[in-house]
Amino acid sequence: MGRFTFRLPDIGEGIAEAEIVAWHVKVGDTVEEDGRLADMMTDKATVEMESPVSGVVVEVAGEAGDVIAIGSPLVVIEVEGTGNEVDRAPAPKAEVVEQRIEVETPDAGDVARVESAVAPEAKPVPAPTALTPKPAPAQAEPVESRAPTPTPKPTAPHAKVMASPAVRKRAADLGIDLGEVRPAEDGRLRHSDLDAFLSYNASGGFQPAGRKGQDEQVRVIGLRRRIAENMAASKRQIPHFAYVEEFDVTALEETRAQLNAGRGDRPKLTMLPFLITAICKLLPKYPMLNAHYDDEAGVVTRYGSVHLGMAAQTPAGLMVPVIRDAQDRNLWQLATEIGRLAQAARDGSARSSELSGSTITVTSLGPMGGVATTPVINRPEVAIIGPNRIVERPMFVKGADGVERIEKRKIMNISMSCDHRVVDGWDAASFAQDLKKLIEAPALILAG
Repeated sequence: MGRFTFRLPDIGEGIAEAEIVAWHVKVGDTVEEDGRLADMMTDKATVEMESPVSGVVVEVAGEAGDVIAIGSPLVVIEVEGTGNEVDRAPAPKAEVVEQRIEVETPDAGDVARVESAVAPEAKPVPAPTALTPKPAPAQAEPVESRAPTPTPKPTAPHAKVMASPAVRKRAADLGIDLGEVRPAEDGRLRHSDLDAFLSYNASGGFQPAGRKGQDEQVRVIGLRRRIAENMAASKRQIPHFAYVEEFDVTALEETRAQLNAGRGDRPKLTMLPFLITAICKLLPKYPMLNAHYDDEAGVVTRYGSVHLGMAAQTPAGLMVPVIRDAQDRNLWQLATEIGRLAQAARDGSARSSELSGSTITVTSLGPMGGVATTPVINRPEVAIIGPNRIVERPMFVKGADGVERIEKRKIMNISMSCDHRVVDGWDAASFAQDLKKLIEAPALILAG
């Protein structure tokens, strides 16, 4: 019997490390050639590692959430024959690059980094175990959680009860002794007091609003950790400012409905293809918005092509697939690409190249978009645009005869967040006003 050490291969250009997202094997498992070993994450893309040999797993490198370097041992498998380890001790545990927690100190803003390194000769790593929450401290006697409620106090036998004849009749019909009912205010019993008394006694007392759950600790790993790190870096390093403008999308919604009515086998048009087309028409006039800022080098790169990031919610968390050369696509092509990329992000089939390289991002929560948002910039980009929910409101509209009338209109706010180091407030406001002109006159969007 011999041992075969499977080292983490080079799984992408410029990739120096990868995070263990999930294990499909544990120590003692038998694995077949091409069988699944682990899922590794790099640059928001998850890559499945497969075994090149058949055998029994004897060592694994760390737990889910550990980051290891390219070329480090990932799994050691006992195989028939000599394997690829001859006359040597068992392979050491894979080098854990670092597990870091960044915290801003309140005084100087310096970042404290905690790094955990693996000893040079680590013992074989046991099979990864699921993170379990710490048990809650034991209590001598469990106390039932109840909302504090007044205990009905009987009134003295001969005390006078203030109540209207209707309340007295209802109490008599229900068999309620008014002396047992406590009035809510000014000593006078009302129907609401009877209702409260009935509710209390029917349920054995007022019930708590909810039941106490158990505390749970969830380790932040994989895509969720990448999101946390990227968002923290963006808010820490980029001076955001937000701008929100109101758009009348009544005409655009009518145009969209007309196009969808005759779409045939083409995908249904949503608001996004129209918004993306309008953005692409304006960016040549506002190149500072379609840019990256390298704060270390102090260089702003303005892009001629629009590689538009599309924030998409997936079961694993937020991902940003990229529509390449969005400026060259028509409405139907954009709708097709939006659907394809969104599905690929949700089912995990999106390639690394489809999840990086965006120059400006659009983020939308659809019908849950709210009144206004302040989205976080997708660093190193300098701008992000977020359409919000469409609502119907009465508006003053001037007709062809010059007379203003009140009409029901469809209104949508569009929010922008910009990097104030690169984009001035005047530029953002000017862009938003030009975007408003296009959105409110959809014929201009469709014009060449």
